[in-house]
Amino acid sequence: MGTLYLDRKDIDIRCEGRHLCLYEAGSRSATIPLNVVERVVIRGQATLSTGVLGLLAEEGVGLLVLSGRQGRNAAILHGKKHGDTARRIAQYRWHHDGEYRLPWARRLVALKLKAQARLLRSALQLRPDCRKPLSDGIARLQRALSSLDDASGLERLQGIEGAAAAAYFAGFTQVFPASLGFTGRNRRPPKDPVNAALSLAYTLLHFEAVHACHAAGLDPYVGFYHEPAYYRESLAADLIEPLRPKADRWVWRLFAERILRADSFATEADRCLLKKNGREIFYARHESFVRPLRGVLRRYCLLIARRLTEEAAP
Repeated sequence: MGTLYLDRKDIDIRCEGRHLCLYEAGSRSATIPLNVVERVVIRGQATLSTGVLGLLAEEGVGLLVLSGRQGRNAAILHGKKHGDTARRIAQYRWHHDGEYRLPWARRLVALKLKAQARLLRSALQLRPDCRKPLSDGIARLQRALSSLDDASGLERLQGIEGAAAAAYFAGFTQVFPASLGFTGRNRRPPKDPVNAALSLAYTLLHFEAVHACHAAGLDPYVGFYHEPAYYRESLAADLIEPLRPKADRWVWRLFAERILRADSFATEADRCLLKKNGREIFYARHESFVRPLRGVLRRYCLLIARRLTEEAAP
């Protein structure tokens, strides 16, 4: 099953039986059977009824609503919740146990740093002209990896990860043309085409992680690495950390192969946005990119759920 991306103005979404029907200007433009849809992503002006929302929830189809031209996460709808309350109670106990959280957090950061180093090594093979910044980034990531075992608390671990991220992006930015203006990670709003594409990729990946948590009976707001914050699904944020370099690699290839170009974006004031034609290209390619990562996220969540079930057992 796949994802239905809806990015059109003034579209009316209705349900007829077990089908979603799309209407534009009063005429039906498409009919989609729900048995081939696992999630729906809506951006732009759309109208849908409580009947549609109820049908999506009943069928277990996730819904992500992106608001505004920046495509920020505005709302997420899930189907029926997993029934194992004991699993979530064990998760809350687990969150308050620093000694239990730290090894999981350390493993997560190690996976992320290793993935970042692999990406820079791949880039070095393709871009020997960037040898110095890429080699420096790899060396600094290796030093960060070797220091993880000495991190005696989450705050220290987060400091190591932050320094590693700076080293990684110092190298990663060099593989993009200077004309794109990508000099480092920025967001809210993204100020250049690469950051705009990265932000959208991360937003969609985060949605997948929230959906996987929900399916496994986990509370996506209670993580083991990211601390709780208002409206932040901390566990979902944890789970996508090792996968961010995969999104980075995918976005890099979109630009390197000129699938996305500077004219796929528009700049308004201090923000850079994907234009309609750019979003169409992005969504068309995104489904094949994210499909294997859904399996990874499901495995992560099931592993955590099994451990929590063992902890909750009398």
